[in-house]
Amino acid sequence: MHSYQLDLDEPVSGAHRDELHRRVYYLSESITGFRLVPGGPGDDAVGAVVVTTDRPVDAEALGKKLRHVVDTEVLPQLRTQPKVLWRSPSARAPRTDTFAGLLADGVVHESGPGQVALGAPALAALDALDGLLREIIHEEFGAREYRYPTLLPVSALHRSGYLSSFPQHLMFAARLEGDVDTYRAFAEEAGAREGIGDRVLHRCAPVDRALPPTMCYHTFDQFAGDTLPDENTVVTAKGGSFRHESRYHQTMERLADFTIRETVFLGTAEFVREARDRFRRRATELVERLDLAGRCEVASDPFFAGAATAAQVSSQRLLELKHELHLDVGPGESISVGSFNLHEKHFGEAFGIKGPDGGTVYSACVGFGLERLTYALLCQYGWDVDDWPAPLKERCRDTPRASRGTR
Repeated sequence: MHSYQLDLDEPVSGAHRDELHRRVYYLSESITGFRLVPGGPGDDAVGAVVVTTDRPVDAEALGKKLRHVVDTEVLPQLRTQPKVLWRSPSARAPRTDTFAGLLADGVVHESGPGQVALGAPALAALDALDGLLREIIHEEFGAREYRYPTLLPVSALHRSGYLSSFPQHLMFAARLEGDVDTYRAFAEEAGAREGIGDRVLHRCAPVDRALPPTMCYHTFDQFAGDTLPDENTVVTAKGGSFRHESRYHQTMERLADFTIRETVFLGTAEFVREARDRFRRRATELVERLDLAGRCEVASDPFFAGAATAAQVSSQRLLELKHELHLDVGPGESISVGSFNLHEKHFGEAFGIKGPDGGTVYSACVGFGLERLTYALLCQYGWDVDDWPAPLKERCRDTPRASRGTR
């Protein structure tokens, strides 16, 4: 293992510290760990970053990458204090060893980096939580529900701006070039080697499909170029979503392969804002019913590597376009389990979606990471169904117990 200290030209503190933290691993695939080194005025100021690697690297080049990201994407962001919109009255204290216990009791299984398989009773909790969300969606909004295919056209991500805003998360789906000579050569290579790895890609056809980072892009692509028959439209879907989280993946918090329940609102500016806020209120009421500890606050997306990154983050926070629901998973530790987002006309214009009056529609979406939501529940209640809050206990009363007992 090798260690390098990368000094910053200017200290990073406050909210900028968090923005720095969520970018370090994306500087280079060679980084296997890092820590922020105190320095400069203020108790939370960062003056350097110590990174570890498995092999020797060019520390000067790595430091140049770090300082470029700090100077262009982190420090230019407006300094804004975290704004809490709601805080749960629950004083429930999470466990400290939840994920290790889930693994030991066979409730979950790690199948790869950022990939976790769920068994009983965690799977029952996930389905029950999704059921409670679906009740809100159908009662409040009468949403049309779809089951989308997994693969998403790359053209949809291009139109949306995702390719240039979140390149760090992209995961593409490739296939071999459709030619018998390609198949024959590949089969010979695969049979002659233990691993194939990068030897596949040079034989692949142009990539036109991607793994979706969230469900809403399927909805926008579905209505691309259409004029909606109604002034306001609501669509909901649950499905697999995929994001490369680098070495940030841990427990059930930042999975590369996870499930989202997402609801998209299309229509007038007044409708989508009111619907977004109404869903947020119903969601926090549900959290209170379940007696879960957490909060809802103004947040921003992890824009990265773009010329306008700092402006995008600052604008999103300033206009309060994104709200996040955080639930506690450990002492002083929480994770975002849901987000409530206003897009204004961005996706309506990008996909050419019109309302009955011929005007471009506004949009909003609400998404819940179901594995994250389940994990927060397990952290706060454990995995004995008898200990769960009544709304979940009733739905899961016939669920098998953990295969190796409960903690």
